[in-house]
Amino acid sequence: MDAPAISLPRLIQRAEALLERLEALLPPPPPPPDWNAIAFRWRRRGGGQGRLEAVAHPHRIRLKDLRNIDEQKQRIEQNTRQFVAGRRANNVLLTGARGTGKSSLIKALLNQHAKQGLRLIEVDKHDLIDLPDIVDLIAGRDERFIIFCDDLSFEAGESGYKALKSVLDGSVASTPDNVLLYATSNRCHLMPEYMDENLAAQHVDGEIHPDETVEEKLSLSDRFGLWLSFYPFNQDDYLAIAGYWLREYGVPAARIEAAREEALQWALLRGSRSGRSALQFARDYAGRHGVK
Repeated sequence: MDAPAISLPRLIQRAEALLERLEALLPPPPPPPDWNAIAFRWRRRGGGQGRLEAVAHPHRIRLKDLRNIDEQKQRIEQNTRQFVAGRRANNVLLTGARGTGKSSLIKALLNQHAKQGLRLIEVDKHDLIDLPDIVDLIAGRDERFIIFCDDLSFEAGESGYKALKSVLDGSVASTPDNVLLYATSNRCHLMPEYMDENLAAQHVDGEIHPDETVEEKLSLSDRFGLWLSFYPFNQDDYLAIAGYWLREYGVPAARIEAAREEALQWALLRGSRSGRSALQFARDYAGRHGVK
């Protein structure tokens, strides 16, 4: 015997009840961002929906604290001033030696221009696939947003690679005027480069034509309008930076001169004469000598 047919209103009622039970199992929508903050992180918790999370205590480094990178500082600061003033500006790629101030320079720009409406959003490489959602969230606001990707590099096939290319300059939708992207990387082209790719280059009428794989890797870095290169510091640069931070930490001048040999030994043990190593030495020295 056939089962009795269920009327359409009854079917709709059952479907609505099922949807209500499913909604109860879903995580609540993220709260709206605290737009009073000057710095944010994009966070995705438990595989759920991403959200802008305000940074309670942004890094307070200043532009004058960054030494021996005056040319790079001048160029990115000019680009950022143009952006904050509502004029045309470029996305920026900062590449080169570790510990030379690439990410610190971007944080210092935020502190320099926050009162003029500059805001910073830090996005992890693995969350770059959410860039279109982030851009939609901040489009139309009065603030000027720099999306910051630190230590950026990709392996072949990573999903964030194409999302970044689209936001930079490759989507049918244009990027809002209040958004720029600043990225740091130890790789100039953001992707690993292999010998066999260079061997695949062709010589045509005396010109070198790179392999398609190489062209694909170049296409991402080419979308950044401004490239800034950072180089390892020599010994004098390293000691000058260490001396600056010792003075900032209140170490007397006589002790700073006496700390020279210790600073060199610190760099030797770390295998790096970088600005980061100089700062770490100054912290250690000031702490060991009771300077608060």
